[in-house]
This record gives sequence, C-alpha cells and structure tokens, in this order.
Amino acid sequence: MVRAPQDRRVRRCSSSSRRTPANTVSATFDHVNTPTSYREIDVTVAVVLLTTALVTVVALLAAAGAGKLARMDNASYPTALTRAATTFAAVITLAAVVAGTLVALLT
Repeated sequence: MVRAPQDRRVRRCSSSSRRTPANTVSATFDHVNTPTSYREIDVTVAVVLLTTALVTVVALLAAAGAGKLARMDNASYPTALTRAATTFAAVITLAAVVAGTLVALLT
C-alpha cells in the first residue's frame, strides 16, 4: 500500500475557526469555592507542621552543640551523649511550655 505524500504546509486559521464561547475550554478551580474554614484549617496545619520541624531542628542542633562541647571538655562518650540528650529534652520541653503559654494567652 502506497501512501500519498502528506501536505506539510501550515494551514492558516480561517475566520470561521476563531474561538467562540461554544468551543473554548473553561477551567474550574475548586479552591475558589472552598469554604473559608477549610482553608484556615489547612493553613493552621501547615504552620503547626513547619513550627514542629523548626523546633526539632533547633533542638537537634543544640544537642549536637552540647555533645561537642562536652567532648571538648574531655568528657567520655556516654557523658557527652547524656548531656546532649538532656539538652534536647530541655529544648523540646521549653518549646512545649512556650506553646502552651501562647495558646492560653491567645484563646
């Protein structure tokens, strides 16, 4: 079966193929019609997760610093690890106390 050569010329749009309301594609955005309370919950969840991640990173950095300082002070590895764990727990506890205080004050 022999194929006919294809016409490779660019076809110009005629005036009859212009966009009309009947042949346009419309998009709907679900977030526009979402009630405000759902969006506020999403933002609240995002802020809580980001704050938790930030507090965890700060606590880990403080623990690593405490462990390094303990080792520089010629402490043994178990002692340095104990100091690092104590520092981590103290930072997490402090963050929980601050969060609880803020919640009590803002509600």
